[in-house]
Amino acid sequence: MSITPERKQEVIKEYSQSEGDTGSPEVQVAILSERIRNLTEHLKTHSKDFHSRRGLLMMVGQRRRLLDYLKRKEASRYEKLVQALGLRR
Repeated sequence: MSITPERKQEVIKEYSQSEGDTGSPEVQVAILSERIRNLTEHLKTHSKDFHSRRGLLMMVGQRRRLLDYLKRKEASRYEKLVQALGLRR
């Protein structure tokens, strides 16, 4: 369900703005998107796992808030990130 440390480092390296950047909105949204994808696959086979479903909804809400923040602060970075992640917004 969660992502491996190796995969997390790959995502950080791919979406970071500079060397050592782990807290920018782009990195946080990319990590959340990876976790959401994994949890969605889990819920396809375990449809009655309501505790994990609640966690999924909380992650989706957190990602939405981060994306709203990024759109408010710098729309060009927001558009680039949504395009790179393939989100529907």
